[in-house]
Amino acid sequence: MRYYRTVGAGGPRLVARAGADAYDLTAVRPNVTAFEDLAYVANVSDRTVDEVASDLIDATETIAVPEETAVGVPTLVDEVWAAGVTYEISEQAREAESGMPEMYLDVYGAERPEVFFKATWDRVVGPGDAVGVRGDSEWNVPEPELGIVLYEGDIVGYTVGNDVSSRSIEGQNPLYLPQAKVYDRCCSLGPCVATPDAVGDPHDLTMTMTVERDGETVYEGETSTGEMVRTCEELVSYLRRHNTVPESAVLLTGTSLVPEEGFTLTPADEIHIDIENIGGLTNDVTTV
Repeated sequence: MRYYRTVGAGGPRLVARAGADAYDLTAVRPNVTAFEDLAYVANVSDRTVDEVASDLIDATETIAVPEETAVGVPTLVDEVWAAGVTYEISEQAREAESGMPEMYLDVYGAERPEVFFKATWDRVVGPGDAVGVRGDSEWNVPEPELGIVLYEGDIVGYTVGNDVSSRSIEGQNPLYLPQAKVYDRCCSLGPCVATPDAVGDPHDLTMTMTVERDGETVYEGETSTGEMVRTCEELVSYLRRHNTVPESAVLLTGTSLVPEEGFTLTPADEIHIDIENIGGLTNDVTTV
């Protein structure tokens, strides 16, 4: 199933979608307003999230399927982390921007992946909201990524993520990576959390991204998560090593859709990212 968090006059609601049908789970249990509420029950009862949701679906009726551009951040994530240099083209792009290119080649072929902190909840935006580019960066790019949704450190679903990055800052010196990655509106997630049964093989999903500017397409690309050199389980294992992962977390898995050198996001651009079996994430751009 896929789970959407809607926010309206009546407060947040959790909607489950199974195929062409959608169900308002909050109408059955008013205290179930977020994906984490289902994940908690699943965790303590040793069941899957979909099994818990099925109990509620049996007690409600179908509703209209939520518009993917009109829903909120699907998970009340405590922390967002990210992995880098997991695709060959990403390694090549990081080498091209850096004055120390050899370090990225070393990471791409190393046993230990690059894992870094990306965002707290208040730095994350959802579908239809604006992602940010730093006012002190001249080269800013979107990075479409498969996001692994974790609950108590276990994989419970997947989402679409945009790891917006300031490549001019990172390229000056690798030690500037936190400033290039962590700032207001630096990350978007959505439109839903899709459970493992809905996604299938996370290492065989088509991913596309387009960037529209003044009604014209200025970037368009397509790839597959099959190009990723590491598995989701491997990346999660390194995130959890000697590190207390909060109750709810998302780990972004890297990108292989890298706009050509010289491309930079500008305010009012519209970014659309789609990952097979999950959905589409759309955001415009603002300067922060």
